[in-house]
Amino acid sequence: MPYNQNRKEGDSLLSKVSGTEKLFLTGRRSREADLESAVRIFLEFLRGFETLVFSGPCVTVFGSARFPEDHRYYKLARELGAGLAKEGYTVMTGGGPGIMEAANRGAKEAGGQSIGCNIQLPMEQKPNPYVDRFVEFEHFFVRKVMFVKYSSAFVLMPGGFGTLDELFEVTTLVQNQKLEAFPIICLGGGYWENLQKFFTDSLLTEGTISSPDFDLIKNADSVEDAVQYIKECIPCK
Repeated sequence: MPYNQNRKEGDSLLSKVSGTEKLFLTGRRSREADLESAVRIFLEFLRGFETLVFSGPCVTVFGSARFPEDHRYYKLARELGAGLAKEGYTVMTGGGPGIMEAANRGAKEAGGQSIGCNIQLPMEQKPNPYVDRFVEFEHFFVRKVMFVKYSSAFVLMPGGFGTLDELFEVTTLVQNQKLEAFPIICLGGGYWENLQKFFTDSLLTEGTISSPDFDLIKNADSVEDAVQYIKECIPCK
């Protein structure tokens, strides 16, 4: 499909959703319009605060929505969700399909608390059926605040731009001491090798990060390793 045609279809899809975040980010607007957006954003935060009520430490699992049930990464995320739930951790995800569904599913099947924070998208992302508590957001940045506010550890499964955004968001907050030094774990084997190589060969070599920064992200070879590391850092039982 030609790029321009693809872009026009994407714009058409965007026009079919409420578009509140896109409208808010269009640049300078009237004071009244920005005030209206501020109220909507405040109410969205408030809805999240009122919905996300649970006990015990929470672990957020990030990852792609695109992996089907028979994919090895889906199976790995389902195992992770179960492993965390068995240790008493609440499992939070973006509430959608793929890795998110798998982690929520594993947690629910193991008898644990399963939470989803969904996002309104042009291509509708329906909540998966394995969440005990669910809240939907219009603004990506509000949703990300909820992940960070309520979590004591983060596990990154294979994913795309959104997953990388979440990885760097959390790591930057920890690096700049805006967030406690909670565990940040990449799980998925070779999927992360090139990214780690980029960290070493480019960022570290050029001095844009330091050695302690590099250590903020831990690689886990298995679900057992990831869960054990979280237990050592954030005891639950």
